[in-house]
Amino acid sequence: MKASFSLALVLGLFMLAGCGSQQAETMVLLDEKISEVKISKSKGFGDMNEDPFLILKDEDSLNLLEKAITSAVKQSEKVDTTDSDYDVIVEYESNKGLPTHGLHLWLGKENEQSMFMYLTDDSVYLTSAAMTQKLRELLEN
Repeated sequence: MKASFSLALVLGLFMLAGCGSQQAETMVLLDEKISEVKISKSKGFGDMNEDPFLILKDEDSLNLLEKAITSAVKQSEKVDTTDSDYDVIVEYESNKGLPTHGLHLWLGKENEQSMFMYLTDDSVYLTSAAMTQKLRELLEN
């Protein structure tokens, strides 16, 4: 009896630990090297401005943007998605006819989170406030 109780207790603890360790869903990009990221002033939700004011090609900037995008965490609650600040187009190096990723970016103010959204989806992903600061330095210089 004690052995079966102990076994049930251990299994219960494993199940609880498994439930508590669920990973938050983050944005994904293709598993390909990014060649450039084009950033333009947004024309509004659902539309993509293809006239960039900034084209990033240097490795540091590309790594920063890739980290900002892929570390942004999906939000389950609805968020106001009117009037995005920027449109972001991620292009890949490979000549395999890979698609680009179109994203909207709402750049947070100092000490606030920023928001990303895929052009083709209405799910919202939030960055950390620290990442917002890095994005602000990159985009506003």
